[in-house]
Amino acid sequence: MEKALRSAHGVGYEDYKRHHSVRMRVEKRREKDYINCRRMVADLDRLVHYNNRLKT
Repeated sequence: MEKALRSAHGVGYEDYKRHHSVRMRVEKRREKDYINCRRMVADLDRLVHYNNRLKT
């Protein structure tokens, strides 16, 4: 978990655990990434269904 947290967000687990501001910054970034990924999946899903509809 330490390596993943450090590589993805640039902070160690001890800093994450101790400092509320660091934790909030990391969690906001995670939420933003999650929303962006969900949008990409929805867009791709929409494209796949649209293209399948055109083929039939």
